[in-house]
Amino acid sequence: MRKFSLAYLTIPGTNPMEQIRIAKECGYDFVSLRTIPMHLPGEPEFLLDKDPLLFKATKDALKEYDMPLMDIELARIRPDLDIAEYEPAFEKAAELGATDILGSVWTRDKLWYTETAGRVAAMAKQYGLNYNIEFLPWAGVRNLQEAITLIDSLQCDNVYVMVDTLHAGRAGVTAAELARTPAKYFHFIHLCDGPAGPDGDPVLDNVNDELMLFTAREGRLYIGDGVMDICGMMQALPNLPLSIELPNLENIRKYGPSGHAQNCINRAKAYFKANGIE
Repeated sequence: MRKFSLAYLTIPGTNPMEQIRIAKECGYDFVSLRTIPMHLPGEPEFLLDKDPLLFKATKDALKEYDMPLMDIELARIRPDLDIAEYEPAFEKAAELGATDILGSVWTRDKLWYTETAGRVAAMAKQYGLNYNIEFLPWAGVRNLQEAITLIDSLQCDNVYVMVDTLHAGRAGVTAAELARTPAKYFHFIHLCDGPAGPDGDPVLDNVNDELMLFTAREGRLYIGDGVMDICGMMQALPNLPLSIELPNLENIRKYGPSGHAQNCINRAKAYFKANGIE
């Protein structure tokens, strides 16, 4: 049976203790916390490395609800960010039992981002953590092949490609392409669905299309409600943990954070059952 994690962006703004409680009560197997902030307007920052009381409360909640921490985010590679600031967050994540770090690349300078990703991977390895690099159509690493090229260049045994089913669909990555890619490149998946573009295709020709950013940040859909080839991608990537990352502000307002998180996992499991996905 697949294992499910509740990602931070599914119920954004929720503090770690509340996210852990919701994950447990809704039947998730893991939780995925944002402890490296993006410094977005209005975004609360949960700095476990700088707030001993918050760290203790988070640790106690993980123990109380018997909820493993799978990964923390978001270790971005961008010229204006100092990756050295990530190390304290990595250390605290390891203390809480995390196994993985989520990251992304935000420059097209291939030589620079390759070298920098190698440094982040080495930093993560010091704490027994894997570094998972997500490709997004409007980022620095934009599709599966660019991500694989980066992993091959690094030659690190703790670096993987993060496949988000929305971003993969938008980038035109097919289930067949995923199926013929060696399993060694993948460690876990971000799961959600999304709407088609105006022409009915999941792929959007313009990476700056308003629908691209709106969907990714606040309009993702429950599994089966969109046009992404969820069934094909799941069959191509069997036995990997699934972190449900499904921000939808309308549904959060309608059902509340807990209700939305419950809908996410219920709809995913129902879709899997209906489609014979193990």
